[in-house]
Amino acid sequence: MRDDVTPDVPAPRRRSFLTAAGALGAAAALPPALAGCSAGPQSTNDTGGGGSGKDRTLTAVIGYGNDGSWDPTQTASAFAMAANNHIYEGLLDTDPISRVPYPALATEVPKDPNATTWRFTLRSGATFHDGKPVTADDVVFVFDRILDPHTQTLAKGFFVSWLKAVRKAGPRTVELVLRFPFPDGLARLTLAKVMPKHVFSRPGAWDDAIKGLAVGSGPYRQTAHHPKSNTTFEAFAAYNGPRKPAFKRMNWLTIVDAAPRVAKISGTGAGAQIADNIPYANIPRLEQSGRKVAGGAGMNNLFLMFNTRHKPFDDVRVRQALHYAIDTEKMVRVALKGHGKPSSSFLDEGNPSYRRARTVYDHDPRKARALLKAAGVAHLKVEILAVNVSWIVDCLPTIKSSWDAIGVETTLAPQETTAVFTKMDQKQDYQVVAAASNPNQFGLDADLIMHYNYGPENLWMQYTRWAGNPVAEQLFRDMDRATREPDPAKKKAMVQDYIDVVAEQAVLYPVVHNELMTAWDPRKLSGIRPQPYPGISLLQAQWV
Repeated sequence: MRDDVTPDVPAPRRRSFLTAAGALGAAAALPPALAGCSAGPQSTNDTGGGGSGKDRTLTAVIGYGNDGSWDPTQTASAFAMAANNHIYEGLLDTDPISRVPYPALATEVPKDPNATTWRFTLRSGATFHDGKPVTADDVVFVFDRILDPHTQTLAKGFFVSWLKAVRKAGPRTVELVLRFPFPDGLARLTLAKVMPKHVFSRPGAWDDAIKGLAVGSGPYRQTAHHPKSNTTFEAFAAYNGPRKPAFKRMNWLTIVDAAPRVAKISGTGAGAQIADNIPYANIPRLEQSGRKVAGGAGMNNLFLMFNTRHKPFDDVRVRQALHYAIDTEKMVRVALKGHGKPSSSFLDEGNPSYRRARTVYDHDPRKARALLKAAGVAHLKVEILAVNVSWIVDCLPTIKSSWDAIGVETTLAPQETTAVFTKMDQKQDYQVVAAASNPNQFGLDADLIMHYNYGPENLWMQYTRWAGNPVAEQLFRDMDRATREPDPAKKKAMVQDYIDVVAEQAVLYPVVHNELMTAWDPRKLSGIRPQPYPGISLLQAQWV
C-alpha cells in the first residue's frame, strides 16, 4: 500500500505494522541497541557523517513514513521493508525485480522445490551486527514466532498454510518441514528475516522492534532512527554474504509531501542522489535537470474498502455502483498522467496469473444509477476516509466528481496512513476507505497476493466486517483448495476463478493499477533498478 498493508491465516490482531505505537520515546529509555535512536524529528540534512569521494554518504528520499513498525514479522511499511532488506537476511532472499530466490544466509537453494523437507546450511562466519554468530537457534526462533498459533503476525499468513515446522539439525543446519509440496514457498523465505534470539527474546524486545530496533546480519547496520525524519545506516564491516555494501554510510530521509521530496532530488545543489514515489507531473522537470526517472508497472493500486456492516454497503449492488461510477480513464489521464491502467482484475495485467475478470468496472454512470435504484438507495452521502499518500490524493477528486455526478454527495477526508488505520484497529465506524496497496512488496505469486487481502482471519476482512458472509466463507474454502493444488495449470485456473468472485463482490478491490517512479542522479549512482513497488533497493548499486 503506499506505506503499507496484511495477511490471511491468521492475521495480526492490531495494525502494529502501520501504527508502530507512535514515535520512539526518549533515547535514555531505550535499550542499549537503540541508544543511537531518538524521538526526532531531526534535521533532514545529511546526518550520516559527510565524507567525500567513495566515502561520502548516500542520501535517499523515501516518500513514505519511517514511523511504521520495523518488526520484520509484522511490518508492511514501505520504508521499513526496504530498509530491512538492507539490514536483515532470510535463508533465501529474492532479486528485487524478478523475485527469483538466491542464497542469502543459506549456502544454496534446495535442488528439489517439490520436496516436503528443505534442508539449509548457514553461511560460515555469518554474524549479527552486534558481533554474535548466526546459528540454527536464531532461525528456529524466528520461524517459531511466525508459526506460533498464539502469536499473530503478518508473516504468519505467508507461511502457516504450507509450512508445518522448522527444526534444528545441527549448529548451522535447519530443516523446514512442509505440509505438502509448495515450490512457491522458496521465494517466500525472504519474508522470514533471521533475527538474533539473544536480542529479541528479551522482555519487551518485540515492542522495541516495532519502534525501530533493528539488528540483523545484512550488509548495512542501522546507526540512528528518528521517526518522521530519517534513518541512518553504515556498511557492516564483518558482512561476508553475497550482496556487499557499496556505500560507507546511508541517510534515508522520510518526506511524504511531494513538493519537498522532489525539491530534495532536484537542481545542481540537490541534497539527495535518489528518491522514490516521484509524482508524474515532475518527471519532465527532473529529466531536464539530468536526473534519470524510471519505474515499473505492478500490483501498486488505489483500492476502495467498504464497511459491509454500515448500510447500504452491505448490498453488493451499492458497492458495484460506486465502482462503475468512477471515471477511471480520466483518473489515469489526469491524476496519473498516463502511468497506469484501470483495473480489470484484482491482479495487474503483468502478473503471470492474470486473467480479465468476469466483472470489470468500466465507467458506466447509467449502470451505476440503475444499481443504486435497484438497491433502493437514494440521496446517499459518503465520506471517503483516505490516506494522504501524494498520488492517492491526486486521484481523489476524480472519485468525488464521479460520485457527485450520479447523485452521491461525496466528502473527502485524507489523513495520515497511521491515523486511518488506527481508526480501523479501534473498530471505529466508517463508510469507505481509499488507500494504496502493493502486495508485490511481499512477492509475485497470486496465492500470496490474494491471501494477503482475503481470508477468514485476515485483518483486511476484519476491517470490512465481511468474513462471516456466506459468499466469503465459500471464497475462503476455494482459496485453500487452490493453495494445495499441486498442478500449476489447475492452480492458476482455480485462482482466476475465485478472483472473479472477489471482483463481483467488490468488498476490497482496486480501482487503478499504476506505475511507481524512481529518480536518481546517473552521474553519481549506477546499478539502480527501479522497483514496481514502494521503496528502493541499493544492494546492487554503487557510486559512479
